[in-house]
Amino acid sequence: MKNPKKLRLSLRRREELLGYLFTLPFTVGFVLMFLYPFIQSIIFSLSHLEISATGYNLLSVGLKNYHQALFINADYPRHLFETVVAMVRDVPLILIFSFFAAILLNQKFRGRLLARVIFFLPVILGADIILQMESADYMTALLDGTVDQQMLGFVSRGELRELLMHLKLPDVLLLYIIQGSERLAEIIRASGIQILIFLAGLQSIPDSLYEVAEIEGATGWEKFWKITLPLLSPLILTCVIYSIVDFFTSPTNPLVAFIDSHAFGGAGYGVSMAMSWVYFLLVAVVLGVVGAILSRRVFYMD
Repeated sequence: MKNPKKLRLSLRRREELLGYLFTLPFTVGFVLMFLYPFIQSIIFSLSHLEISATGYNLLSVGLKNYHQALFINADYPRHLFETVVAMVRDVPLILIFSFFAAILLNQKFRGRLLARVIFFLPVILGADIILQMESADYMTALLDGTVDQQMLGFVSRGELRELLMHLKLPDVLLLYIIQGSERLAEIIRASGIQILIFLAGLQSIPDSLYEVAEIEGATGWEKFWKITLPLLSPLILTCVIYSIVDFFTSPTNPLVAFIDSHAFGGAGYGVSMAMSWVYFLLVAVVLGVVGAILSRRVFYMD
């Protein structure tokens, strides 16, 4: 009797199975813990919730909550627009800072490990409770007059503007950098994970590619554009998606606080759920558009 043939999988098939296994914990966790609240939130967004002695009652109102959120509530559309504008403004700054911070931290120098730990500290300090404590202390200091509102770290805004003026940058770029420097603490706080991702990507690039480029007479600038940037393009896409999601779900996002304030006060719980779903769909559209555009520029090395 012949032995049965062993199941042979192609490399592509094995990679697909590994991908499914990698996402399996998330899929199982979503089904067990989030699928029911996910569906229930849709029901709430289409209903009017009334609190009773035995719990709550739901009265179906159709799309009335969505109409109220988008066309009657004057503040919600404005917050949506301002949030998207702030995302477009801040995400590029976060990515640029993270990318070049990772390049600096990838260089060989004494105390490199300590420097990497310091750059990752903003992620730890970004915890919600620590952020609230820090904000309270900072506001107290501002009210007491012990903190100069015109200071950015060790350099004042005036000195920074004067320094940038000497670089003779285009006016649009100069204004963008100055406005970004005023949110430097927020940018550093939001850059910890991205720095680690870029750092891991830089360390995965084979040194042989740079050695061959040097033999061919390539400059450092050419090696950056021809080797470093293309090989990091998949991670750039990852960091863009992560930064957008992190920005939209940040506890400091005014729109998130605005929706929370309407849950049990203001317009009601149903309208709050409708606002949440409009916000969710907006984030999904932004991620889809950005992912579709950037994925065309991604280079995957075989």
